[in-house]
Amino acid sequence: MKYQFHPEEHERELLAIIEAVESLDEVRRRDLEQLLRRYPKNGRGIFSKSELIAGYRHLAEREGWAKTRHRFIERVRMKPIRTLSGVTPVTILTKPFPCPGKCVFCPSDVRMPKSYLSNEPGAQRAARHQFNPYEQTYARLEALRGIGHPYDKIELIVLGGTWSYYPENYQRWFLKRSFEALNDFPSGRRLAAVGSIDFAHVTEEVDGRRGGNPYNRIVTESFPSEECSATWDELAEVQRVNETAEARAVGLSLETRPDYVTEEEVVRLRRLGATKVQVGYQSLDDDVLTLNQRGHDVAASRQATKLLRQTGFKIQAHWMANLYGSTPSNDIADFARLFSDPDFRPDELKLYPCSLIESAELMVHYEAGRFRPYGEDELLEILVACMTNTPAYCRLTRVIRDIPGGDILAGSRVTNFRSVAEEEIEERGLLVRDIRAREIRGRTVPLEDLRLDRMDYETSVGDEVFLQFVTEDDRIAAFLRLCLPCAPSFVSELSSSAIVRELHVYGAAVSIGEHDEARAQHLGLGRRLLNEASGLAKASGFESLAVISSVGTREYYRRQGFSDGLLYQHRPLS
Repeated sequence: MKYQFHPEEHERELLAIIEAVESLDEVRRRDLEQLLRRYPKNGRGIFSKSELIAGYRHLAEREGWAKTRHRFIERVRMKPIRTLSGVTPVTILTKPFPCPGKCVFCPSDVRMPKSYLSNEPGAQRAARHQFNPYEQTYARLEALRGIGHPYDKIELIVLGGTWSYYPENYQRWFLKRSFEALNDFPSGRRLAAVGSIDFAHVTEEVDGRRGGNPYNRIVTESFPSEECSATWDELAEVQRVNETAEARAVGLSLETRPDYVTEEEVVRLRRLGATKVQVGYQSLDDDVLTLNQRGHDVAASRQATKLLRQTGFKIQAHWMANLYGSTPSNDIADFARLFSDPDFRPDELKLYPCSLIESAELMVHYEAGRFRPYGEDELLEILVACMTNTPAYCRLTRVIRDIPGGDILAGSRVTNFRSVAEEEIEERGLLVRDIRAREIRGRTVPLEDLRLDRMDYETSVGDEVFLQFVTEDDRIAAFLRLCLPCAPSFVSELSSSAIVRELHVYGAAVSIGEHDEARAQHLGLGRRLLNEASGLAKASGFESLAVISSVGTREYYRRQGFSDGLLYQHRPLS
């Protein structure tokens, strides 16, 4: 039987710990450990952080404590970095499903959606809930709340191969159920799971050494099509409810392949509520793409980027080093093209050195001696070059994929390579200036210590303006991405508009309705950036300013003078 913690049985000790923590100017790990030993659980045990948070919430509700005492939770929160970017990410996975690609480097774990491994932490969570979107979302919210994280501003991240290849009925159903979980949380009205799948009976596996990847066949035979569907109206209704829910989706990220990004597809992705698209470039070298059987060329990545930027999406590109047919020097040159070529210049980037996995067809080339995983010294040089040459308007979301070392057959098994590279960069006296490296995170800052900085760069769509509020030491407190198109959009709703593609205010996530003058999220920085963007757009001759708002931010933009359109919100510039 699962252990149940009952805070009412420990009120005296919990109250003493809470008061002691709140009396300290700063809570170091050592201070907290001493307090927990001074006030033990049942006279001998140690309260866990989740128990401390549960106890605080129990007492706060009973005693009617004001929300100003929320700093206790911040001080004892587990893994605080998760929400130091201002939102709380919730990652869920789609079910195993055939993939249109034949990439030789791609893992083929038939119990997972293509390219994911059953030993990865996020994949394990999805498997526990049999990939049911409602159960995944609700359980993740419960876990985050249990360790002290706010849950009102959620970035919903949907992973699982090529989203655009899944049936549209399944896509609508998947998102509808995800939003229903957000809307139900934390009231306890947890609905029964439907549409779950059972993969325990799957015994056949993919051995990359044999070639001719049977992943699609095995998945098709093992997981028959489900009766999972939802209408557009049903999805729109749960999204409307989410506009004022306790757990609001302030961002929705979907992933797909460049060759599946068309004019019709980007409009459909927007209709689903997406604000960010993860798109796999993998390489900007046609010869490398061909050798790795990627199934598309660099021109497809150019076109996908153009269409996504033209419709306002935030673009998170995937790029891989150590692909079959490449070399360390070629990789460094290839990475440079990501930002020197105006046709690319992504907003965010996941940098994935290729790992050799047993279920990948790359095993054929490895055993034949045609492919060699880079050594750690070679990888380090590549990462140092890539990280120090990422521009200030881009965010390096991930540098090494979280693949367990036991799944990697040859090559580096270092999972904290990003930290290793950062230490090397510091030793060499170099700097990393991407957004993640400059986030203000938990720091408090008065408005007078911030300055507005502007960065302009050219793209295939037109001019891009990156506005940011930064401190004297270049720490970023807020930013806005403004697209000034050079030609009318194929989406009539955007025909005369400049587009706010992203507005983000940094600092630890603060619950909606709470106020703290020292927090970056409550200095009015978002409003100031929108006003600056409106002035720039008007000066450039645009009639309106459009924003690709998420479901959970519609209310905010309405307060800033934006009105609802079909797919976007608009502020007139007359």
